[in-house]
Amino acid sequence: MSGSSFDPRQFRNALGRFASGVTVVTTRYEDRPHGMTANAFVSVSLDPPLVLVSLDNRSNMHRLLPATLRYGVSVLAEHQEKLSNHFAGRTVEGLHLRFVERQGVPLLEGAVAYFVVQVIDAHPAGDHTLYIGRVEHFESNDERPLLFYSGQYQHLRPDRAKPTAWPQDEFSLFSIGSLDPPIT
Repeated sequence: MSGSSFDPRQFRNALGRFASGVTVVTTRYEDRPHGMTANAFVSVSLDPPLVLVSLDNRSNMHRLLPATLRYGVSVLAEHQEKLSNHFAGRTVEGLHLRFVERQGVPLLEGAVAYFVVQVIDAHPAGDHTLYIGRVEHFESNDERPLLFYSGQYQHLRPDRAKPTAWPQDEFSLFSIGSLDPPIT
């Protein structure tokens, strides 16, 4: 933060410099699928398998999750921008929604990864609530994900990612490194 005043728009712009994937969080309520676009999705723990979604307290999904206690996360593929827009509340003419179901939870057909999650905890955090859940089911494929950076959709370069040079880092560079790396 620079200066003496806090500029919310500048703060939002700075946060937008963190590239993320794009997900749609879904649940089934009163026998209908409901969903919303979210890029605030993170892994929390491998053992037990936990993930977190951060939902705006004004969102319909924030109202539904305490009632359903289960949600799905569809990590969108790069060709699914229209689905992202639809579930972000932007009208997309002629869009046909196709769901697949895993363990009673609706997920979006064609996503690069799916997670079915049981809510185990919720933490109010300012104007959002953090929903922590235990992963009951997951699957993935090798399609390229849709990315979001600086307020715009982005795509990976066409070349495939190279395998990691360090086998211990296959999951995450940040989650399994040494607590006290050597300083050289």
